[in-house]
Amino acid sequence: MSKRVVLLRCALLSTVAFASASCSTFEQLQHLGETPKLSPVSNPTTEPGYKPVQMPMPTPQPAVFNPNSLWRNGSRAFFNDQRAHQVGDILTVKVNINDTAEFQDQTQLTRSTTEDSNISNFIGANTIANPAKAVLPGSLLTADGNTQMQGNGTINRQDQLVTNVAAVVTQVLPNGNLVIEGKQEIRLNQEMRELLIAGIARPEDIDSDNTIELPKIAEARVAYGGKGTLTNIQTQPWGQQVTSVALPF
Repeated sequence: MSKRVVLLRCALLSTVAFASASCSTFEQLQHLGETPKLSPVSNPTTEPGYKPVQMPMPTPQPAVFNPNSLWRNGSRAFFNDQRAHQVGDILTVKVNINDTAEFQDQTQLTRSTTEDSNISNFIGANTIANPAKAVLPGSLLTADGNTQMQGNGTINRQDQLVTNVAAVVTQVLPNGNLVIEGKQEIRLNQEMRELLIAGIARPEDIDSDNTIELPKIAEARVAYGGKGTLTNIQTQPWGQQVTSVALPF
């Protein structure tokens, strides 16, 4: 890839970042003094980028009904089960995250290299009179190298999130597992807090009170963030973001 193409791409990315940041700034100025607006309640399956989940499924088994019996295969109770089991049903997800991680890495590298190829008689240099003798090299190659690297890294993180969020069943997989997705927005003064959750749940893991714990959800995706005055203050200005990406040093 040529240097000109690289510079052109960098300029294009900088222009896009500048335009996006400018739109965000204009939007903030347009809604200056207003509280963040809640997004409308909508069907998650119609949102841009939504794709049905496809997972490996076992071979379908034909349903078998026993004659002269009140029970059928797959029934969980004699009475109607109030737990979520079909598209559109709602269940509560119990989110209890208490994550603590501590890592410390140290790397140190030292390397020294010396190359000295001393040729005392290069192509019969001692038999050639001056000034040709002075021009021919007596030492063909001499190189010295010294490399040192030292790196230290420390991670000390502690995350805690305890809350409940209602999720909607958006899809029932062929084996009966439920694809769920939920979104919660809370506005407090000038700050909006958003909680998103999605994943795959087994109907058997749903408790009798129609709740399920987060560790029992496969392929779980949890996002917790916010927007508003406090978030804007804690966010790096768009000018610094552009320079941090564009500058090579």
